[in-house]
Amino acid sequence: MARLFITGGHGMVGRNLRAHPGIAAWQVLAPARTELDLCDADALRDWLARHRPDAVVHAAGVVGGIQANLAEPMRYLIENARIGLNLIAACREARIPVLINLSSSCVYPRDLHCGLAEEQILTGPLEPSNEGYALAKIMAMRLVDHACREDRGLQWRTLVPCNLYGPFDKFDPGQSHLLPAIIHKIHRARVEGHETVEIWGDGTARREFMHAGDLAEAILRALAGPSSVPAVMNIGPGVDHAIDDYYRIAAGVIGWQGRFVHDLGKPVGMRRKLLSVARQTEWGWAPQTGLREGIAATYAWYLEHQP
Repeated sequence: MARLFITGGHGMVGRNLRAHPGIAAWQVLAPARTELDLCDADALRDWLARHRPDAVVHAAGVVGGIQANLAEPMRYLIENARIGLNLIAACREARIPVLINLSSSCVYPRDLHCGLAEEQILTGPLEPSNEGYALAKIMAMRLVDHACREDRGLQWRTLVPCNLYGPFDKFDPGQSHLLPAIIHKIHRARVEGHETVEIWGDGTARREFMHAGDLAEAILRALAGPSSVPAVMNIGPGVDHAIDDYYRIAAGVIGWQGRFVHDLGKPVGMRRKLLSVARQTEWGWAPQTGLREGIAATYAWYLEHQP
């Protein structure tokens, strides 16, 4: 059985990938950070030499929402850049034949808003609220591209997912992204009897979200036939919704019937960030989990696992 090394195997993406039925085709290697620190280049090279994986999915990273990125921009740039550089350089040295590098939609320029096509990366300024994380992801993407140019035998690809949510997510508002934070806030409002929930901004900014289980399916499909995958490819539903819509749908799922208030003084990041899925469509794949269905499944997981 071929061996698959998943970095970040204990994070949301990694755990959803490991939970997918299709992972049974692989012998999975998913060391925790206490077993393998990706910031330690020597330890990483030694680990790869010992275990010799046949393929790598790079899902590791230091992630957080707007609050966290604004509070610690240096951390998000330095740690993510170090992780990406160490991992890709070590895989190049070990001649790992297949690597699926997971990027982020924050690599796109801030002023493009919708129809974000892969060739538009590096064509304009980044969104300041997560610039550090974006720069690190761009560096990793370019390293993958350069490695493939130098060695045509490598089947290394970069997938650029839209915003994700699902089981194993972080729901703490200080660390979480928009949708898990919404689920947590509205759940607490229902449990504690609050009549209002605050929304940052005016609620009209738009975001594209995909259930993490769908991304896991796309990753496994790419691993099964990496030669058919474009060098860089967006992954997402190709449809976005206003932030107010996410609050409204989550409130319906959770059963909270209060009202929303908007804090116009809080940051909201990019007004819109909708990926073009033309390459994904040509590849013959699309996510299958509907938004309400995905939020309901995520809330069920949250109720079972959160204190």
